[in-house]
Amino acid sequence: MNRFLARSIQAGVVACGLIGLGALPATAAKDSITLAMPLEPPHLDPTAGAAAAIDEVVYANIFEGLTRIDSAGAVQPALAESWEVSDDGLTYTFALRSGVRFHDGTAFDSGDVKFSLDRAMAEDSTNAQKGLFESIASVETPDAETVVVTLKQPAGNLLFNLGWGDAVIVAPESVANNKTNPVGTGPFAFERWVKGDRVEMVRNGNYWGTPARLARATIKIIPDPAAATAAMLAGDIDAYANFPAPEALAQFEADPRFKVVIGSTEGETILAINNARGPLSDLRVRQALAHAVDRQAVIDGAMFGYGTPIGTHFAPHHPAYVDLTGSYPYDPDKAKALLAEAGYGDGLSLSLKLPPPSYARRGGEIIAAQLAAVGVATEISQVEWAQWLEQVFKGTDYDLTIVSHTEPMDIGIYGRETYYFNYQDADFKALMAKLNTTVEEGARYGLLAEAQEKLAADSVNVFLFQLAKHGVWNKDIVGLWENSPVQANDLTAVSWQ
Repeated sequence: MNRFLARSIQAGVVACGLIGLGALPATAAKDSITLAMPLEPPHLDPTAGAAAAIDEVVYANIFEGLTRIDSAGAVQPALAESWEVSDDGLTYTFALRSGVRFHDGTAFDSGDVKFSLDRAMAEDSTNAQKGLFESIASVETPDAETVVVTLKQPAGNLLFNLGWGDAVIVAPESVANNKTNPVGTGPFAFERWVKGDRVEMVRNGNYWGTPARLARATIKIIPDPAAATAAMLAGDIDAYANFPAPEALAQFEADPRFKVVIGSTEGETILAINNARGPLSDLRVRQALAHAVDRQAVIDGAMFGYGTPIGTHFAPHHPAYVDLTGSYPYDPDKAKALLAEAGYGDGLSLSLKLPPPSYARRGGEIIAAQLAAVGVATEISQVEWAQWLEQVFKGTDYDLTIVSHTEPMDIGIYGRETYYFNYQDADFKALMAKLNTTVEEGARYGLLAEAQEKLAADSVNVFLFQLAKHGVWNKDIVGLWENSPVQANDLTAVSWQ
């Protein structure tokens, strides 16, 4: 059916009531969108979970922070309309927007900011990115529209960090139910969640800023590549911002109904290693795994050529990137020699847990074959996303897994006291501590280069490729992000032309 077909108008009304009003438009502008994504979020509270799928639904749409990250990766004002930084870099004074209300009608003020930041920093916090707030010493509220954040030491990334989904502002009145009924201040309000199928939201008529152009938005969950392709071709969905079937992109490029956009993401895709697990605690074994994997073969076989090889945990589009792909060239003989040197000349067996994304499932089969060629047998387990979060991410019950880390500028995860890689290195932690207190850009880039080189030298993980963003959508849709500087399907400026 024509997407722009207007409602029919009775002939009598046209003749009797509209004579002399001029020509009527033949179509009515479409004001809703159905966008698909591959993974269903475990819940809808971005301040209480690590799954990227949470932010992909609610970031900028339902929830907002003091700052926000735009489509170019730059920091922009959000609930804070402006801020001032003291000369010593230790005090940030935020001026909040007035007249803002949460979707349930509750007024937004400085108390909500203090509540949100204190909650994120609390000892019992369930925030997956608690480290973002480590530099904060105190949060004060001199009045309803002013927040003063005092730091323990200068933090060069504070404004960027406050723009993450993990730092959105929530209200004490509604926070307890945000996992199933998210209440934010954004341009869209949550309507309903049909588990296993879709999340629906509607335009917030009381939004403090520029209203959303769309009256409704539905986010469908379609993980299967074949089903995603069929749904797009049939017109059941209007857009798929991270299309899971790269093998079908040529078909969409040849179809004039669609626009195909290949962008960049912050997704470092890795063969993650449990560094504390048996033979994997030996650097030589980890180096052997790195030499055994042919990155380009994985990109070609699992991603149909879409993806940029990486040699460390850092995005190639960032100006501080160091190309370390030559650190561990594909060399099966070298891999066998390193295994023999480590005492595993007769081979070893490891578990390989693969979450649902196609890059993991397809890539896992290819990598398993490459490892088998050097004597490393893998027992593959395909796990659902909730299982992966519980067993791998939280429980560290795994040897190897494949996942794309889509958080922006997240090299700091390797310096955490506890993280599922189980990488504990005092020198790396010292680098991160210095980076966190360094403001000058050139100095920060130098420290980031050192950190990248350290991770490669320690072969913490097998670094595979930077995930490309495969966008497929109706040619008449404008405003969708072409790149993914943060985990988001930002619909705030989307419309039909």
